[in-house]
Amino acid sequence: MIKFGMMIGDRYEILEKIGTGGMSDVYKAKCHKLNRFVAIKVLKQEFSENTNFVSKFRVEAQAAAGLMHANIVNVYDVGEENNIYYIVMELVEGITLKKYIEKKARLSVKEAVSIAIQVCLGIETAHNNHIIHRDIKPQNIIISKEGRVKVTDFGIAKAATSNTITSNVMGSVHYTSPEQARGGYSDAKSDIYSLGITLFEMLTGRVPFNGETTVAIAIKHIQDDMPSPRDYVAEIPVSVEQIVFKCTQKSPDRRYQTMNELIEDLKKSLISPDEDFVKIVDIDKNGQTKMMTDSDMKKIKVHADNKENRNDSMRLRTNHSLPKNPEQIRRNTEPIRKQSYEKEQEAEEFDPKMEKITTILMVVAAVIIGCVVLYVVGNVMGIFPLKGKEQTQVSGNKAKEENVQIDKENDVKVVSIPDVVGKAKAEATKTLEDEGLTVIIETSESSKVSKDSVISQTPDGGTTVYRDSTVTLLVSKGSKVEEVVVPTLLGKTQEEARLALETVGLVLGKVDETYVDVTINNEYSVGSVYYQSYTAGGSVNSGTKVDIKVSLGLESITYSYNLYVESPNDMDYQGGDATVMLLGSDGSILWKSSSPTVFPVSTSVAGISNISDGKIVVSYTVTVVSQITDEFGDSTTHSVQEARSKEEIVVFVKEN
Repeated sequence: MIKFGMMIGDRYEILEKIGTGGMSDVYKAKCHKLNRFVAIKVLKQEFSENTNFVSKFRVEAQAAAGLMHANIVNVYDVGEENNIYYIVMELVEGITLKKYIEKKARLSVKEAVSIAIQVCLGIETAHNNHIIHRDIKPQNIIISKEGRVKVTDFGIAKAATSNTITSNVMGSVHYTSPEQARGGYSDAKSDIYSLGITLFEMLTGRVPFNGETTVAIAIKHIQDDMPSPRDYVAEIPVSVEQIVFKCTQKSPDRRYQTMNELIEDLKKSLISPDEDFVKIVDIDKNGQTKMMTDSDMKKIKVHADNKENRNDSMRLRTNHSLPKNPEQIRRNTEPIRKQSYEKEQEAEEFDPKMEKITTILMVVAAVIIGCVVLYVVGNVMGIFPLKGKEQTQVSGNKAKEENVQIDKENDVKVVSIPDVVGKAKAEATKTLEDEGLTVIIETSESSKVSKDSVISQTPDGGTTVYRDSTVTLLVSKGSKVEEVVVPTLLGKTQEEARLALETVGLVLGKVDETYVDVTINNEYSVGSVYYQSYTAGGSVNSGTKVDIKVSLGLESITYSYNLYVESPNDMDYQGGDATVMLLGSDGSILWKSSSPTVFPVSTSVAGISNISDGKIVVSYTVTVVSQITDEFGDSTTHSVQEARSKEEIVVFVKEN
């Protein structure tokens, strides 16, 4: 029983419950060892009691703990205490993509593609570590308050499917690939299919296939044509539509083969949305929509029934708790197991006559293929010489003795093609032409093979052909250098700047967090970019690193000033009341003399904050005496008090 305030693993203090799911409850906790907040996912009791599931769950969770990526909810720890099985994860405060779509009805094309790119980056890291998610859906994608997209529940999905425990079958079947719906093998391309369905939902606000039961939805994934997202939102560009189509091909071989391929097309769609550049390779008819056979239908129904039946045997009822007596549990679940077994046996039955015919055909085909192979090899090796034709071995500068045969009747020579992959174009061409072969050069961009080196050859090295045959060499043109426009980063957060750069094919370089000098720039808030190393709107090569500076706020600079003021140089001033003030350029009073003022005035003013200059103001009073003569010639002396002041502009000294 989880209680608030309790400690798990002698380090995690449970603070509050923040979520619940089909298999687990999620709590916010504080790790006292590292002094940080974390999320702890605790398995529900019905799953904790299943030792087989717990074992697989632990293995898969530990594998997921090895993944570290900005677009993955990182797993920190896995443990068990008093029959409580838990996973400690990164605490991400935000909203699931599912709720975000519901909140906005549907997302803009740019936002949907940007989110998809971040999801791909996270999943790509998992795939590179041989971890397949198997349950990609908006419910397992979180958007943090900072805008970071993170994928969660790596490994848990595999543990669940391995035990046919699916607590949210209806939620997952909307995104399942055809091979998963059949209950067959799933790999990285299954995740690509599910991501394609998720992208469809982001763009349209709905899933492509729906139905009243899980079986009905699964069958649609297998045999129904994928609807176009443009049928629901006309302004979706053609490139994005084609990306969705390629992700959701029925045949895995016709989808994107890696997440990196998908990322490249998603980025290109942001730059050239109306360009029809997505290529779907028509490998064979297996890529076409398939109709369901009776056998497929039985397998799908059994697969779905088994999941739901086993869920029913493990799920806690609303009004009844599970029986504690093992014998009672066995009696309660025996009919379900028997029913599942009978359905599986029924699905596996087949026609004995068909089996016999298939076996005979396979044997006949094997014999024919064997004879053909033996005949071809025998002719090449000289074991079965052709009738009327004498074959001998010859040697010469252009052919090795063991690889060249001469048909004396027709003067036809047979040669083994040299392997020239990786060699320079000139060397490879000469090697092949010396063997009497004709060379055709084709070129292609490559980031892995250096310029003017051979990427591949057709036919392959070692293949035996007649002289004068043609060999096609695919030669590298080197990496494609693509120019892109530098986006505006000023005013964005560091994360927004990173995403803006990655979206156009650029890389975030050095990040400096510094104070902004108020005398230089005071318009950018704390945490925003106020400098970028390449001017926005300019063109640079794709992959270029762009350095940025992020504001820590206005730099607090202090100044000082040594003030020295002599008596006013005024003939009328005979001493008396006077005031000396040091003012900042903003009008603030930085220092004021006491009364009475005694000249000369000398003082030091320090700690003047963020003001680099000002002025000295001397205010004083003088007595002005004047003689006034009236009309009768009599003189009268008058004295008047007059206020005067003098100002001097000064520059302060910056303190160290």
